[in-house]
Amino acid sequence: MSEPMFMIPVFHEKIWGGTGLRDRFNYEIPSDHTGEAWAISAHPHGPATIVNGEFKGQTLDNIWKTHREVFGDAKGDVFPLLTKILDAHEDLSVQVHPDDAYAQEHEHELGKTECWYVIAAEPGAKLYYGHHAQTREQLADWINHDHWDQLFRTVPVKPGDFFYVPSGTIHALGAGIMVLETQQSSDTTYRVYDWDRTDSHGRKRPLHKQQSIDVTTVPHVDPQLTITTKHVGKGTIKKFVASEFFAVYEWRPNGDELHISRGQAPYTLASVLKGHGQLIVPGQEPYALAKGMHFIIPFDVKDWAISGDVQIIASEPGTQI
Repeated sequence: MSEPMFMIPVFHEKIWGGTGLRDRFNYEIPSDHTGEAWAISAHPHGPATIVNGEFKGQTLDNIWKTHREVFGDAKGDVFPLLTKILDAHEDLSVQVHPDDAYAQEHEHELGKTECWYVIAAEPGAKLYYGHHAQTREQLADWINHDHWDQLFRTVPVKPGDFFYVPSGTIHALGAGIMVLETQQSSDTTYRVYDWDRTDSHGRKRPLHKQQSIDVTTVPHVDPQLTITTKHVGKGTIKKFVASEFFAVYEWRPNGDELHISRGQAPYTLASVLKGHGQLIVPGQEPYALAKGMHFIIPFDVKDWAISGDVQIIASEPGTQI
């Protein structure tokens, strides 16, 4: 039976980043403007390195290419999911992502549907989520004439909130928010507006107004989520979303031993957001879990347990994969 694969994040500095990834997770970040930890990633812009077992020292993209049996011989040229932690010390640019068809034609990679579990949010924090334009012509007019106050829709946010962000959704994290993001493995972002800020060289980052007009869903409609909670002993398994792209769960053993069976998905990704505990795989020594750890449970591990006082956000590839 294969071992779970633990991996270390790859960090990305951002104009809007801060020190939250160090302050909350004790990561060794490259600077005080670190915005993203790519925790479980096979994307070429930041593949994560495995730190244990048979594949120790290798990157996830390489294992996807050379040991597809670990993932149940799943199809596809690229590992489909990417798990990040984002620290928005300042507002992110307001942006939108294309769907698969547009991205593959214009960017030669997957589209980008994503979702956020809110780890932390300062009082009064808000998201930019959706827009007020009723037609594509109105959207184009407001974008081309910088009518941002008319265009953008804001939503208050608090820790524990969950947001599903389909491709075509105008969005941005506001200042003071940290999230765990589960997304398609894509790095294509069309920047609608960037607050007229400049980088350390006095340059503004480029905008992508026409692409944004092309791919934004009009009018905006909030996704309807059905969040369910299953009680297992003292523990809970919460399902936030199950879409064609991914399913996302929260595991909380609450001091008990939470037994989990995968079902039909070929592998499972998991990130420990709080606490300490153990991952128990039949026939293997228990694996210690602590805040800030990330791992993949491979195809041939069908059942496992989580013990201790931990909070884990987990994901699986969706129905189209």
